[in-house]
Amino acid sequence: MYYIIGDDQKEYGPVSVEQLRQWIAEGRANRNTKARTAASESWRSLSEFPELIDSFKWSTTGPPIPPLPSPPRGTASKTSGLAVASLVLGIFGLCSFGLTALMGLILGIVAMVRIHRSNGALKGSGVALAGTVVSAVFVLILPVFAGLLLPALAKAKNKATSIRCMNNMRRLSLAARLYADNNLERLPSAANWCDALQKYVGTTQSFQCPLGHQSQRCHYAFNAQLSGVELNKIESPVQTVLFFETDGGWNVSGGSELALKSPRHPGKVALAFVDGHVELVNVSRLEHVRWQP
Repeated sequence: MYYIIGDDQKEYGPVSVEQLRQWIAEGRANRNTKARTAASESWRSLSEFPELIDSFKWSTTGPPIPPLPSPPRGTASKTSGLAVASLVLGIFGLCSFGLTALMGLILGIVAMVRIHRSNGALKGSGVALAGTVVSAVFVLILPVFAGLLLPALAKAKNKATSIRCMNNMRRLSLAARLYADNNLERLPSAANWCDALQKYVGTTQSFQCPLGHQSQRCHYAFNAQLSGVELNKIESPVQTVLFFETDGGWNVSGGSELALKSPRHPGKVALAFVDGHVELVNVSRLEHVRWQP
């Protein structure tokens, strides 16, 4: 048996003398190719082996033997792009509350399968594993994020609708002030206050609470005790109710008996006062606010 030095300067073998003759005949080895026997440590040219002399009758020269089964030179493995994407999406799961982590988990699993099947053409199994683990962690804690986020979103939505409702009542208070400026400082009549203020408000949406039933044209009522009252006759404008939330209806007026018993805003009812400010008050406070001029 023989050992030979290939073109990549690596040692290959053992190979038989018949195999060497075949390579010489095919031109894969020549007389200058270095070889040694299994019993020797000395490397010699193939032409120095008597048993191979006859093999060079038809092939005096030839290219050196190529590397025996080894990967082609210049084809270094590349890192899987899916593995990198999986890790990036998994890390971004921290900012997206786990939403990108789900895609990162899928890409990580796909990347590991492809790397395993590539027979060394792809690398990055560690990156794919890291991306899969990080993504899986964020996917698992996604329900926790949701549990923390949803109540906060609901609270923010309630606050936003409450602000819109209070802004509507501020516009109505301003419209009542403008009406009084044009009518001898008197507030509108309780019988037709919506009609009287409509031209000063400019939009019918100011008569509606965002949480009120949209079939009703107006969700606010006028304090009937202030019907046609002169502003300078009201003793305490900052404490006297001008408008308040009710179930709905056009030109509705009255007192605390018409106020919402089941508030649209969490536990509170919006009240607009004569001086123009608006408050959200507890239902229990309705009986203690000022209704008379």
